[in-house]
Amino acid sequence: MPPEMDAILGEVLRRRPAEPPHLIGVGGSVAVGKSTFARSLGQRIAAGPAAPRVEIVTTDGFLFPNRVLAERGLKRRKGFPESFDVDALRSALAAIRRRERVAVPLYSHATYDVDLVNVQIVSAPDVVILDGLHLAQIERPGESRLIDCLIYLEAEEATIEKWFADRMLPLMAAGVDDPSSFYYAYREMDPAERPAFAARVWTDINLPNLRNHIRADRDAADLVVRKAADHSLLDVTTGRRAPQ
Repeated sequence: MPPEMDAILGEVLRRRPAEPPHLIGVGGSVAVGKSTFARSLGQRIAAGPAAPRVEIVTTDGFLFPNRVLAERGLKRRKGFPESFDVDALRSALAAIRRRERVAVPLYSHATYDVDLVNVQIVSAPDVVILDGLHLAQIERPGESRLIDCLIYLEAEEATIEKWFADRMLPLMAAGVDDPSSFYYAYREMDPAERPAFAARVWTDINLPNLRNHIRADRDAADLVVRKAADHSLLDVTTGRRAPQ
């Protein structure tokens, strides 16, 4: 195991509550690699001596559906703080804390909308890893934390932009022949124009979101993990919050 992951795992476990579930947040920019990191961390935790049962929950399912975003004039603010149903997410996390059986909404990156049919059932896990944006806004001043340990992933902006394009362009290509795909609407776009389109999406939407909103999670984080262009972990620093 890389020494950086050793350090992360040690700090995460140091923030483990006396009673399960242990709720860990993984935040950072769009395309910074939150889901991959969350899976890797979950596997390492599950491989521990007590073999805890780990669930990974993404906040994407708590986005307001596209129909609601359109009604509220938020279509171009999707992914920004106001596009999430924070009250529903807080309620779900509080129920998970109480060891209740919770139906968590899912999200389809193919249709680019909340999945209104399928859900993820979370039933009394030992560890929950919450993967998503704007995790700091879940907490309320003066109230007990819902997230025991918040990890923030960061990299150079130009590096994340490349990762974003590397993710988006294959989705656009796959959507050309798939009427159910969100990207089917762009099927007539010349393939040579797609990189410029991805760059505009990054510059007009994701970069302002990162600079103006997402980095609030860094300020609230317990651990800040810096990544290199090859996704390796460069270093880990302890954030402002001390273990409870």
